[in-house]
Amino acid sequence: MAGRRERARQERKARTRRRIIGWSIALVVIVGIVVAVSWGATQLAERFSGPEDYEGPGTGDVTVQIQSGQNGYDVAATLVEQDVIASAEAFTDILVADPSIQLHPGAYSLQQQMSAQGALDAILDPENKVELRVTVPEGYTFQQVFERLERDLGIPASEFLPFKDDPARFDLPSDALTIEGWMFPATYTFDEGVTAEQVLQRMIDRQRQALEQHGVAEADAQRVLTFAALVQREARFADDFGRVARVFQNRLDINMPLQSDATVAYGTGNLHVVTTTSDERADATNPYNTYQHTGLPVGPIGAPGDQAITAVLEPTEGPWLYFVTINPETGETVFSETYEQHQVAVQEFQQFLRDNPGWGG
Repeated sequence: MAGRRERARQERKARTRRRIIGWSIALVVIVGIVVAVSWGATQLAERFSGPEDYEGPGTGDVTVQIQSGQNGYDVAATLVEQDVIASAEAFTDILVADPSIQLHPGAYSLQQQMSAQGALDAILDPENKVELRVTVPEGYTFQQVFERLERDLGIPASEFLPFKDDPARFDLPSDALTIEGWMFPATYTFDEGVTAEQVLQRMIDRQRQALEQHGVAEADAQRVLTFAALVQREARFADDFGRVARVFQNRLDINMPLQSDATVAYGTGNLHVVTTTSDERADATNPYNTYQHTGLPVGPIGAPGDQAITAVLEPTEGPWLYFVTINPETGETVFSETYEQHQVAVQEFQQFLRDNPGWGG
């Protein structure tokens, strides 16, 4: 009797253990199913929702620099680093989908926390490219050029000055004593962060391009620029460029001194005017003194433009050996063949000075 009861009790315990094990297995299966479903749902959601991306148009301002040689993945990493976009994938997915998209080096004005598409659109919009612009007028001397570059580019003139007397750094001809005359006068745009040397290299390259377009051989480049800079400084109007060039060429042909006050003034360090004193004109120690030295000066006295270069290469035909501006206010200039004719014109200039005692040039 006692044995039967014991067997019954053991059977009940066994059934209980089997039920517990069954429930445990069922629970594990259920948990596994829940985890699997949850993971699958997450993956599915990520697949359809795409990579992380900001929704808004962005806030605040940030300047992003795209370096030369960077690819789309590099740019995406930069954008993430500056919190412009939420993830690199959101940006690169757009680039992969459209291989025609071109990203160009430069600085761009963007906002933080933009959508990837919004950031890309902003980079492709030229209005958002941050550029520095400067215009260098014809005839400017190195000092004036450096001052203008400092004003418009924010680069101190002192950073340009060491390059003035180092023409070899820019691979200029051996007869170039300085870089004067090699900085082509034009309008330039530069990216933020540009250096003084990069600016000068760009301007010098542009002058080389101009000389090539005019058909000037490299061996003749320094002479042409020296001559053209003289014409640029002496001529006031477009119609006068060719005639001024002819006067100087006629003098060169007969070994007659050019007698340019502009060159004398430049040699004295007076880079902003063209008037000189009798003592300055008599100073033979000035290598730019074309009263005392025949031929062209030792180098350019400013930055000649296309018009002056053309005038040197194609001077107007004429017998003139002299010219004088008889009305400095209007720039009216008289060209003469003989010294006697020239003296008549000089008297007109002197009369102008008497009639305008307060004129300061």
